[in-house]
Amino acid sequence: MSIRAVVWDVDDTLFDYTTADREGMRAHLVAEGLMAGYGTAEQALDRWREVTDQQWARFAAGEVGFEEQRRDRVRVFLGAEMTDDEAEDWFRRYRAHYEAAWALFPDVLPVLDALAGSHRHGVLSNSSLHVQDHKLRVLGVHDRFESILCAAELGVSKPEAAAFLAACEALSLPPHEVAYVGDHPEIDGRGAADAGLLSVWIDRYGGTAAVELPTGRHRIATLAELPAILRADTRFGAPSTFG
Repeated sequence: MSIRAVVWDVDDTLFDYTTADREGMRAHLVAEGLMAGYGTAEQALDRWREVTDQQWARFAAGEVGFEEQRRDRVRVFLGAEMTDDEAEDWFRRYRAHYEAAWALFPDVLPVLDALAGSHRHGVLSNSSLHVQDHKLRVLGVHDRFESILCAAELGVSKPEAAAFLAACEALSLPPHEVAYVGDHPEIDGRGAADAGLLSVWIDRYGGTAAVELPTGRHRIATLAELPAILRADTRFGAPSTFG
């Protein structure tokens, strides 16, 4: 049976999160007069990403809520005791710089245009609907998607099968008629495949080329490769189209 819909991850798949996060934090630290306290700019940015990953893991595990992990990112990064309001204010100032750096990857609009007449589209993100709905509107692609589901509201996050199945249910399609495209080989790639979707992992930077793909998963370097995979729909025994 052919693939009728594509469900998309957002951050580092459609939206260049890594660049926006790093450039936004760089500008924020300069504005706050904090850059000198972290040695070099790269050390500061690496520390911010490390703290972000740690706190996001706590949220994904259900240990804290979405807003709490955000406030704790600030507290741990600064190494300071802060009230909730103080942490939220600091994050709000950072977010203004972060949003100024927002951009889609250059291959996004061409592939959405190419698939507009042949496939339906949805979003499944391990973020919150408030965050991603706003982001997709600012980036000008919100209306491209029939459904937008996020872990904070779903109560379950990728790579749990229930998250992917909820995305399929939102489109009223069975998993084998849905493809999922994401940037993480395990959270997105393995999670989607295990849930029965056509799994497409976009490995933009080729940093994990040694990862072995089991049957039913595809790896691509650019979204320009996606239409050919969807047309072929050869999940069972097909080689990767990457490399």
